[in-house]
Amino acid sequence: MRVILHVDMDSFFSAIEVREHPELKGLPVVVGGNVGDAGIESGKIRGVVSTCSYEARKYGIHSAMALSRAYKLCPDAKFLPVNMQLYRRVSAAIMAILRAQADKMEQVSIDEAFLDISSRVRDWTEARAYAERIKAEIWAKERLTCSIGVAPNKTIAKIASDFEKPDGLTVVEDCNAKEFLAPLPVKCIPGVGPKTENILKQMGILKIGQLASADVQSLVARLGKYGERLHLIANGIDDSDVEPAYERKSVSRERTFTEDTDDMTMLEERVEELAYELHKALKTEGLVFRTVGIKVKYEDFTVITRAKTLGAFHSDLETLKRIAKELMMGVNAKREGKEKRKKIRLVGVRVSNLSLLDYRQRRLVGLTLTPPSAY
Repeated sequence: MRVILHVDMDSFFSAIEVREHPELKGLPVVVGGNVGDAGIESGKIRGVVSTCSYEARKYGIHSAMALSRAYKLCPDAKFLPVNMQLYRRVSAAIMAILRAQADKMEQVSIDEAFLDISSRVRDWTEARAYAERIKAEIWAKERLTCSIGVAPNKTIAKIASDFEKPDGLTVVEDCNAKEFLAPLPVKCIPGVGPKTENILKQMGILKIGQLASADVQSLVARLGKYGERLHLIANGIDDSDVEPAYERKSVSRERTFTEDTDDMTMLEERVEELAYELHKALKTEGLVFRTVGIKVKYEDFTVITRAKTLGAFHSDLETLKRIAKELMMGVNAKREGKEKRKKIRLVGVRVSNLSLLDYRQRRLVGLTLTPPSAY
């Protein structure tokens, strides 16, 4: 019996801010940019929303929205600058909790992770109880809520974790996987954005159940190999493993924009945020890197990748940010003709040529984790 958990912290950045500032509880809180309310009101800030509280979402505010737009939607919201140092510290504490509770753990961002607990439970009732204990421990130690999806594979676990947010717990047994997926819109599948959704809509496919019964060759004709993978996912099939970082050849983070963009300021901000997340994942696992790469997907789904291999292993955030931003600027500088007019729908940052450090080496480069009790 295979049991995978997807643990997703609820509105992570804004939840931490509310924890640190209890007077904000129940108010619309927006985190993004580098200045607070005064800068928003004066119109002197450009940037995007990193995250927002559930109260702010009621006004239509969401991640990746321009801060100026968020202010127009809810001028009474509390706008706070990103405090990445604090968020990384809290993330490290939470990931330490999760790592201790899993056979294998794969941190996929600053606020979410997959856990393989297959050897620790005997049935789905035990799996639910195990997930409840994880939620309780995170709340007891960090006073933050999370939502957990419990399922036979990573994709279904990811979908399930979004099912009852915030503070949710959804269990999907292997025998009920297709039944659980069938009525859901295809956009619930991780990675299916507006353009893929539109292609499927043109094919008459609106629900995952319709995708499951669709002709595979027709899907491949429209979506390439991705169409075949989507068909498997819709049928509840996903054999991808939970991968601790040291078993990987590379680690990457990607962001798909809500709307295609050619705003270089926004793109550079996203690259920097992705670099932060990557650095935290590397630091948590005690990894260093030699190669930094970026990925750019345009509105027509064409993809460009660029990479740079360094002469030695590195562990510092500044090197990672600098190389990633240089590569991004290089891609933009070399855009010619029609490429200049194409907007970008996704940007990603990747590190490879990884090496796992032993304990003494971690201390030398500052990669030893601070115990959770210190927070």
